[in-house]
Amino acid sequence: MVDIKSKREIEQMKEACHVTALVHKEIEKVIKPGMTTLELDTLAEKVIRQNGGIPAQKGYPSYQKGVPNFPGSICVSINDEVIHGIPSGRVKIKDGDIVSIDLVVEKNGFHGDAARTYLIGQTPKDAKKLVEVTKQAFFEGIRYAKVGNRLGDICYAIGDYVEKNGYHVVKEFQGHGIGRSMHEDPGIPNYGKPGKGIKLEAGMTLAIEPMVIQGKPDILELEDGWTIITEDGSLAAHYENTILITEKEPEILTII
Repeated sequence: MVDIKSKREIEQMKEACHVTALVHKEIEKVIKPGMTTLELDTLAEKVIRQNGGIPAQKGYPSYQKGVPNFPGSICVSINDEVIHGIPSGRVKIKDGDIVSIDLVVEKNGFHGDAARTYLIGQTPKDAKKLVEVTKQAFFEGIRYAKVGNRLGDICYAIGDYVEKNGYHVVKEFQGHGIGRSMHEDPGIPNYGKPGKGIKLEAGMTLAIEPMVIQGKPDILELEDGWTIITEDGSLAAHYENTILITEKEPEILTII
């Protein structure tokens, strides 16, 4: 069942989303070759807590036997890592890398969720195009995030745009509703059929997140039980925002 947020709940949720956007702004300022992914994690947690938030991903349960809960405050995924990369003091960012950072902030009992893929130093043209297409796929999708449209309209627009540009969406993972819980109904795949799925209503809050692979669409999970990589070693990118369905145009809550 999809939760429709009240005006009061939306205002509370906007605070969590604002902190989420602030963290990405701070990361964008400092991310550079030579940094460890743990340094980024430490910075993110500091900014989150300074602004009254909680890093919602820290301690997130794995639901897999023998796999510890997620240890980081953010997910940091480099190059062929699609999502859920674990921050580490042993992993240094290099010139030419693309680095996807996904983070969720809890504040006032509500969540904000956003992901960005950062281009580090002198990145190849094909990497830049992948990142640009992934970001634009989000905006292609939310053109249909309007009252009366169907969820499948968003999903189809994302997948169609990605495929037309010669890439593949990840089908095993998807966007989601968000609010008091990090993951709420509905599930939002990055592919689908127009005119299908639930009708969009004002007050819905959704995390729309294209995850795009440069090569073959197949993925693997590393032994850590969290990190997802491309099977063929090709690059992957991730772009996400939390949005609000309104009576008019959708409102992006995690951009400032």
